[in-house]
Amino acid sequence: MKKTIELKGIDLQSLLGAGDAHLRLLENTFPGQIIVRGNYIHLDGVEKDINIVHDVIHEMIQTLNRKGSLTKKDVRQLINISNVENGNIKEKTENVIHYGRKGAIQSRTVGQTEYIKNVRENDIVFSIGPAGTGKTYIAVAFAVAALESHQVDRIVLSRPAVEAGENLGFLPGDLQDKIDPYLTPLYDALGDMLLQTKLKPLLAKKIIEVIPLAYMRGRTLNNAFLILDEAQNATAMQMKMFLTRLGVNSKAIITGDITQIDLPRNVNSGLVQVAKILQKIDGIGFATLTETDVVRHQLVREIIRAYEKE
Repeated sequence: MKKTIELKGIDLQSLLGAGDAHLRLLENTFPGQIIVRGNYIHLDGVEKDINIVHDVIHEMIQTLNRKGSLTKKDVRQLINISNVENGNIKEKTENVIHYGRKGAIQSRTVGQTEYIKNVRENDIVFSIGPAGTGKTYIAVAFAVAALESHQVDRIVLSRPAVEAGENLGFLPGDLQDKIDPYLTPLYDALGDMLLQTKLKPLLAKKIIEVIPLAYMRGRTLNNAFLILDEAQNATAMQMKMFLTRLGVNSKAIITGDITQIDLPRNVNSGLVQVAKILQKIDGIGFATLTETDVVRHQLVREIIRAYEKE
């Protein structure tokens, strides 16, 4: 069987790798011929193998377009993904959410896999678990993927401006300068997934908004992906306000850790409340992560366990 792939607007060196390293990986993995001539790749071999190589090269091109670069690690991952029983790449990429600047973003634990499944099956998902389990990172990856695939027109990321035992009021600057420290983790996640040259215009045009929860009041957001981070610090009224912002063709992910509530003792957490009252509503999913899903430094898991015992 023979197939030809035309490479339009693709940087051949980035696609094939330095010294054709990516091409060598393909040749060493799959039988048959892979010949590059000008802007065309010619494939010749057994139908099943050629179909798989064709799909892998297609995914290489998509990855290069999404993240602006392609590494050996990316190519190896795509080759591994292709090694499924029927040679269908899509079956293995079900847990890949997005291809960011640092490669494929996908589940790394059982809990994260269940989290991803929940997001794909529901319009509103609550992700509850300790620090370091990827709650926010996965949520932002879903939002960026939805924006880039034109499933939504905008992303709105929000956090309650509740101080964790510190007072930021003395900091210099205007209101935006004072609230930016609360929003830094959201900017960090976005920076891992989008080049700054692409992220800055999206922020400037408010296609991506990163705002305090209080700024959500009175808005109706259609065709949008909403994220509420650190939701354990939202009051019951704030949580209701956020959830009722959801417009037509919109999705929302709410993340939080109910063991790290910074609200005054006489104020109830909205995240704790919704876990009790919204469990049985169709279209709303709950994903619970534990210390076994921690993907930061290995000591983070031990720290969480020690505090739970105490």
